[in-house]
Amino acid sequence: MNNDIPAFITRRAFSKINLGIRILRKRADGYHDIETVFARLLPCDEINLKHSDAITLVCNKPELPTDENNLCIKAAELLRQQCGVNKGVHITLKKQIPVGAGLGGGSSDAAATLLGLVQLWNLATPVETLFTLALQLGSDVPYFLHDGMAYATGRGEMLEYFDVEIPFWIVLVYPNIHVSTAWAYREIDMTMSSTKETAGIRQSSLKDLVMKNIHHPELLQKTIVNDFEPVVMKAYPAIAQIKQELYDNGAIFAQMSGSGSSIYGFFESKERAASVVRQFEKGYAVFLTSPNFSPGK
Repeated sequence: MNNDIPAFITRRAFSKINLGIRILRKRADGYHDIETVFARLLPCDEINLKHSDAITLVCNKPELPTDENNLCIKAAELLRQQCGVNKGVHITLKKQIPVGAGLGGGSSDAAATLLGLVQLWNLATPVETLFTLALQLGSDVPYFLHDGMAYATGRGEMLEYFDVEIPFWIVLVYPNIHVSTAWAYREIDMTMSSTKETAGIRQSSLKDLVMKNIHHPELLQKTIVNDFEPVVMKAYPAIAQIKQELYDNGAIFAQMSGSGSSIYGFFESKERAASVVRQFEKGYAVFLTSPNFSPGK
């Protein structure tokens, strides 16, 4: 084997939270125009890639598909077809990000697979090509091709990365509830959402609001809204209860991520955050991320 080609590649696939989501309109192609801010945090999955004659996958979570229905397999197949290579890969996926949690785990895994295979197969694939392949896999897969916080518009694929770090401890709670994103979109009252377009809260972009208010959580509470929350929390009151409990236990900002069901809370002190983790981990999957977290560090 060429010494320039690595024997294996290991990549970490981090989860994301949404700092607000605005559902703007349903498009003619069936997708929705949205506005959101993506931020990376823990937990993360681990993806190991080794040379093989075929494209195969094993996973530590038996409930996940390991065939062509898995986004990692789809990513490998797309890249192989795009680049015209006759190579395979054996993928070992170690999942820690909960499934159906609004944390982008599958999308992050797919992006990590694309990036890892470019290294493993020693490909000179342009960034633009990877972006096109990522978008075929899912609307938020392109975000995970680069580190950092990003302002996303369109269906989530129009990305503007910017440098803002979250200066708080983040407690992330997954309440063991699977929320279908397709169902959540169907339930969105677009009339209600569109009437807020002219309100003052909607005159500033979410990016501007995050940049301006990230050190002022009381303003984040007033300006950063997730349009999915009313419909999801009405159907799943336990999610609303967790959000309230985070506030009751000292969170200075709390919100549902994506279409749910995970809820995150910002805390000023490590001691308070750790106490909340101990409280919630008795019944839920809970994760703690330190202030100013960056996967690249």
